[in-house]
Amino acid sequence: RGLAGTVATAAAVLAGQLSVGWMNDYLDRDRDVRTRRSDKPVATGVLGPPVVRTAMLVAAVAVVPLSLLSGVFAGSLHLLAVASAWAYNLYLKATALSVLPYAVSFGLLPAFITAGLPGRPVVGWLVASGSLLGAGGHFANVLPDIEDDLRTGVRGLPHRLGAAGSRIAAAVLLVAASLVLALGPPGPPGVLGVGAVAVSVVCGVGAATLGRRRGSRAAFLGVLVVAVVDVALLLASGASVR
Repeated sequence: RGLAGTVATAAAVLAGQLSVGWMNDYLDRDRDVRTRRSDKPVATGVLGPPVVRTAMLVAAVAVVPLSLLSGVFAGSLHLLAVASAWAYNLYLKATALSVLPYAVSFGLLPAFITAGLPGRPVVGWLVASGSLLGAGGHFANVLPDIEDDLRTGVRGLPHRLGAAGSRIAAAVLLVAASLVLALGPPGPPGVLGVGAVAVSVVCGVGAATLGRRRGSRAAFLGVLVVAVVDVALLLASGASVR
């Protein structure tokens, strides 16, 4: 791809993520104030809503040409991933389909990267692992704030399943992502893949069981470890398609 192509890809991903994050901050500003989110600049008054809205629009416009620098096909995949994340912010977040944008967007991200490489196709196992990682991350991400979300009217799929169901869903999906990442590349799984699966299973089971205690953060911490392991394995596995 070369340095210029790598920079263009990174810039496109950054612009997309900024547009999604700033949109979330802008749309959820009133809810964040009610739940006293100290990590949100709009809720704390550090930034005004117009500033965040302008930044969001600039990033949203910039992501189009930056994505297309990787080619029409690859760029279209990334724009679809970003549009899916926007759909989550705008509507799907509070519906039973809340997990769908995570699966779509995370699955399309590695597809965008590989499709932009000369002569490289979209790799099915990378897409599948990305989708599983994104879906599992959705259930894990909701766990610390599930009560606040319910009080402010957010009823996505994790909220409908409840904390216990979300712990199990996150653990199962993230362990499945580990398995796909370990078994997907050609040849037998290496030491890293086997070790990652073992760590994922232990942490997944621990998250689903220890997290049952009221007030325990074991579930969130467990699935967070699995997510970190999966991301590391995803980056290592992705090298095999370069």
